[in-house]
Amino acid sequence: MNRIVLFPSLIAALALSACERAPIEVVPPTVITVPGPAGPQGEAGQQGQSGNPGVDGEVGKVGEPGQPGEPGQPGDDTTVVIIPPAELEPKQ
Repeated sequence: MNRIVLFPSLIAALALSACERAPIEVVPPTVITVPGPAGPQGEAGQQGQSGNPGVDGEVGKVGEPGQPGEPGQPGDDTTVVIIPPAELEPKQ
């Protein structure tokens, strides 16, 4: 009877020892640094240099003349003559 118990125990011991288990890796905890309080404010910096002036733009084109107006209606018996002022140079 001792041989009947001995044979299955040897098979169980061999089966359990044949299993290869991966070693357990221990991961160290991540260290989180907390910033301390802010320090005093520093001195003001120097003023920057002035930029370059931009390039002058191109002169615009002259527009096309408009359509002539419609003739006026005849007035009463009074005739008024309006002399238009001299033409002014267009503003740029």
